[in-house]
Amino acid sequence: MSYDLMVFEKAKAPTTRKEFMAWYEKQTEWSEEHDYQTISVASPTLQKWFMEMIKKFPPMNGEYAPNLDPLDENEAEDLERHTVDYSIGHDMIYAAFSWSVAEEAYELMRSLAQKHGVGFFDVSADEGDIILPDGTVI
Repeated sequence: MSYDLMVFEKAKAPTTRKEFMAWYEKQTEWSEEHDYQTISVASPTLQKWFMEMIKKFPPMNGEYAPNLDPLDENEAEDLERHTVDYSIGHDMIYAAFSWSVAEEAYELMRSLAQKHGVGFFDVSADEGDIILPDGTVI
């Protein structure tokens, strides 16, 4: 099991919890016609968020996945702990982290969401935070 968070385009998501959760369920049916690993399918704002996020939490798959071969054992182990399984949609990016980096992931993902003007959802928490870029909690 992973620690899951999501960022989303604020203009595309509903602004009430009930409607948001229905929208979230629809998004996670993964029914868009692309591979969910390619960042170019996402909105420009989500792309900017992603490019900054992967500096600390690189993707497991796709064109930005790191090469672990040249690293020593300790470096490779740390990098593996920080790799993330991103699922990239047009209006959201879902990120599955290792539980060992949950607090670090939450803080960075939330702060970068605010910086880049996208919404943030703590998927793994019961009644998880849904925070709009202006700080409004829904």
